[in-house]
Amino acid sequence: MILKRIFDGAVVLLALPIWLPLLAVLALIVRIKLGSPVFFRQKRPGKKGVVFELLKLRTMTNARDAAGRLLSDDQRLTAFGRWLRSTSLDELPELWNVLKGDMSLVGPRPLLIQYLDRYTPEQARRHDVAPGITGWAQIHGRNAISWDDKFKLDVWYVDHWSLGLDIQILIRTLVKVIRREGISAAGEATMPEFMGNPNRLKADKP
Repeated sequence: MILKRIFDGAVVLLALPIWLPLLAVLALIVRIKLGSPVFFRQKRPGKKGVVFELLKLRTMTNARDAAGRLLSDDQRLTAFGRWLRSTSLDELPELWNVLKGDMSLVGPRPLLIQYLDRYTPEQARRHDVAPGITGWAQIHGRNAISWDDKFKLDVWYVDHWSLGLDIQILIRTLVKVIRREGISAAGEATMPEFMGNPNRLKADKP
């Protein structure tokens, strides 16, 4: 997908005068409101499951309970952090991941490493392409749809990729962001943990 890589790089570099100053201002606000570190860094699996370091703006505090355990995401998510997520501005640093080639502008979202062993073979096909900042699943419900539906949409994208589809997804993503749709699942800060498909072992068998 050389064309996809060229397209990603061209879009990110052309938009650099817009997103880089905005990122600098937001990073300063995060530093003032939440302290250091400004960036949230986490290892995530990319294309073919190769691990890379994902960058996002920090949206949560490090608040812990009496036993020293981190509080739930919803308890640590600040009002400013919630706004960053609702506008998707917390994901601006991922443009650096795109420039490095770890990610694409469009593709299945990079999830947690521990999920790798929980996928069915069909669900694991989402890693046949580079993960994206936005994707087919994001414009069809984002975090408001089930894991099963999300993975089906991811695999559909893998099978139907085209440059025209990527452009369509980017345009529709802007509309979703403006409307702030599908930000989280009901009762969750984002999505509940994916625990795997109960029929995974059956699905693994021919």
